[in-house]
Amino acid sequence: MRRRTAEPRPDWQRIVEDQGVVYPLTRHPDGTLRPYWDESAYYEFSLPEVEELERTVADLHAMCLAAAAHIVERDRFADLGIHDPRLAARIAESWRRRTELPSLYGRFDLRHDGAGGPAKLLEYNADTPTSLVEAASAQWFWMEDRFPGADQWNSLHERLVAAWKRQAPLLPPGPVHFAHSEGDELGEDLMTVAYLRETAEQAGLETRALSVESIGWDGLSRRFVDDRLGFIRSCFKLYPWEWLADDPFGGHVLDTLDNGGGTGSTCWIEPAWKMLLSNKALLAVLWELYPGHPNLLAAHLDGPRALAATTGWVAKPLLGREGAGVTVHRAGEPVAVRDDEPCCYQELATLPVFDGNHVVLGAWVVDGEPAGLGIRESAGPVTDEYARFVPHVIR
Repeated sequence: MRRRTAEPRPDWQRIVEDQGVVYPLTRHPDGTLRPYWDESAYYEFSLPEVEELERTVADLHAMCLAAAAHIVERDRFADLGIHDPRLAARIAESWRRRTELPSLYGRFDLRHDGAGGPAKLLEYNADTPTSLVEAASAQWFWMEDRFPGADQWNSLHERLVAAWKRQAPLLPPGPVHFAHSEGDELGEDLMTVAYLRETAEQAGLETRALSVESIGWDGLSRRFVDDRLGFIRSCFKLYPWEWLADDPFGGHVLDTLDNGGGTGSTCWIEPAWKMLLSNKALLAVLWELYPGHPNLLAAHLDGPRALAATTGWVAKPLLGREGAGVTVHRAGEPVAVRDDEPCCYQELATLPVFDGNHVVLGAWVVDGEPAGLGIRESAGPVTDEYARFVPHVIR
């Protein structure tokens, strides 16, 4: 794994916007606009290195499924901050019927420095991962323009289309709705959903687009309806499950949750059981089940324990996104368990730094299989909303 500098393509901004990355610049707190899509650099991997990363991702995904089963079987929903017994029951039902429910994708965030040591799991976003358009599409076209003889760990598009085709029999009759939130100011959620809708259409599915805010409730039929008053039988939503369940209409979501083909119900994609994998408490459960595993970092739910005196620790809100609320603590600092919100306390493993940039690998899973890689760089030790996406190649 090496970082290389490169000359951006002439008119690069227009090119990536045409490919769906309509958010190529990020406005920083000082008011300046800086590239989010950054092709002034790229990362170069060897094929054996990528093959090892693929094996790691496959192993981690299998371990996460085992951890989900453990949470359900041992009724550990409270450890995930899920205290509503009705919601827990619906998640458990969704898990037990998971083979009957469509489930599309997820993204592992990994620490990897290319120095020969094992990649380490930082977290798993298995419910609403973004940075998909740039990983699946824009960086592939960049490679074809700049390095037509190279390769890339990127079978995302083909696997997404194949996943829709394979899982089409699990869907109820009617169009698949694709929903994003109008609160998305950058357009990233909109374009992610638009891209996934395109892959579904390439798989032969009928689709419709709408915003989460325009989803209606028909009190007579007791069904969710779209902006044409058509019943929503299935819906891909780029909207976190914890928001959906806590919404004023959350009770209707649970009442009509399709956990296996019920008439008059709604099949949500991702399914409710993905709440088990997108919660940071998963990291602590994994460490309990696989202590000392080379691809895991020590993690606990009741505080940093020995990490306070040894490696240092990172406090991560159980449902945090884009680095929000994450605090970093060095070894020897006074220990203070967070009381503002439930957290997972994970071993501090500082991100590798390449040319002054802190780097995290985003390894994608589609339909349960490793599918591709996206790389983000940040100026500081926490990957936040100001991170940059940098493409890669395999030499």
